[in-house]
Amino acid sequence: MTLVSRQKSLHQAALKALPFTCSLALACTGAAADETFLVTLPPLGDPHLNIVQREADEAVRIAKVTTPTLDFTQAQRFEEHPAGAATVRVLRDANAFSLPSGNISFEDELNFKLGNGLFRKLWVSSPSSTLASDGLGPLFNARSCQRCHIKDGRGHPPENASDNSVSIFLRVSIMDPDGVPDDARLTEIADYIATRPDPTYGTQLQDFAVQGHAPEYALGIAYEEETVTLSDGTEVLLRHPTYTTNNLGYGFLAQGAMLSPRVAPQMIGLGLLEAIPAADILAGADPDDLDGDGISGRPNVVWSVEYDQPMLGRFGLKAGNPTIMQQSAGAFAGDIGISNPLFPAGSGECTANQTQCQNAIHGDEDARGTEIDAIGMDLVTFYSRNLGVPARRDVDNPVVLRGKEVFYNTGCTACHTPSFVTHRLEKQPEQSFQLIWPYTDMLLHDMGPALADSRPEARATGNEWRTPPLWGIGLTEQVSGHTYFLHDGRARSLLEAVLWHGGEAQAQRDIVVDMATEDREALLRFLESL
Repeated sequence: MTLVSRQKSLHQAALKALPFTCSLALACTGAAADETFLVTLPPLGDPHLNIVQREADEAVRIAKVTTPTLDFTQAQRFEEHPAGAATVRVLRDANAFSLPSGNISFEDELNFKLGNGLFRKLWVSSPSSTLASDGLGPLFNARSCQRCHIKDGRGHPPENASDNSVSIFLRVSIMDPDGVPDDARLTEIADYIATRPDPTYGTQLQDFAVQGHAPEYALGIAYEEETVTLSDGTEVLLRHPTYTTNNLGYGFLAQGAMLSPRVAPQMIGLGLLEAIPAADILAGADPDDLDGDGISGRPNVVWSVEYDQPMLGRFGLKAGNPTIMQQSAGAFAGDIGISNPLFPAGSGECTANQTQCQNAIHGDEDARGTEIDAIGMDLVTFYSRNLGVPARRDVDNPVVLRGKEVFYNTGCTACHTPSFVTHRLEKQPEQSFQLIWPYTDMLLHDMGPALADSRPEARATGNEWRTPPLWGIGLTEQVSGHTYFLHDGRARSLLEAVLWHGGEAQAQRDIVVDMATEDREALLRFLESL
């Protein structure tokens, strides 16, 4: 890590301890007179959390414990527990991501299991004798949450022509012709990029349909390979994907339609990410790169359907959703075609131009109200919030410690922030006041043209992606049966994923290319320990 990167990390750690107040288009001001930085955002808070305010002495302790280490001779205290008291033991099978928070109560473990049942439920089309499970589609990408998030892990692109694409789909939108959002409330969010759904296909393409309806498309993927030669002569093949929308079922996409492939991400630790104070995340933002280190993290700001206000985007590959509830509700509507209290349309994601879909029989005209009701959504959200993060492995291993040093000194922590302390919370003991090690800043970063999908989402540009959490990444093959990474699964290994970094991370990527073999291997060994 360069000196300026180290200073930036230490400065951000100090900012986390300050009690911030933010006002529209003015400034966020900390407790010290010189801790003021400009923002052009609406006031952002955490209305989804029942917060107990931190005391002054707690703020000092938090700043100390989250300051990046300079000592790589031994593991840091508590580092083997990446989710704090919520950390779970490491299973040696594919269920390693499916345990409840380690500090969950016996009573709440029952709610977790009920939520798991709904997460795994296979929905059926209407009309059906199983009223509690009908309402599928009519257009959908999968029949259950578990079909995409297999074993609560990562999805994958099709491995060959005969493989299915159930855990990857294409988002779609078009630019708003007048550049002004349809919803006037969004104009208060600075730099909001106005887009609209495709008038026929909506905001995502569904490749399945119930009987009597045509699916929207069939996903086609073709790869071209590029050889990258490392300093020691090692050759690594990177595959560049091209996506096609084959067999369009409802006519042409709109002119200028923007497509973005999305592989289902892993589910662990979501509740802890949701409990990080928004002010702590905003403290790491440097949109104008004022410190000159080349890293310009920006927050995404999105509209909360739950709370009817702008909120910090946290979830999704471009941080397009503010809460686990909204992320889950959007997936029920878009991925499975299941209406819910936040997105109550019985036709799911089908558009006004898809009249047969609009006029189909749906499952929302019974006692449930919507096809999954508020109680069901609460249970699924509770389950998603409490999927435990497995303990670190080999934290004291000399090679792992050397890899950690390489990771820090290369500057990777400028985006992959090692640790946070969550809010002290009422009614959420599992997430309350935990020291966590997710290795993400939860911000958007320009990752360069090679990874760009050229599709904006709220404030995120077509080149920007949210920094993904790294916890659990070393267990991907054990849980998901593959080692495919990045937003579309193009990387077939951790090394390939690193070599795809560009834009703000180009310098770090180039250092890895030129790195001594033993340092590169140690770096990968550290990542595998997370």
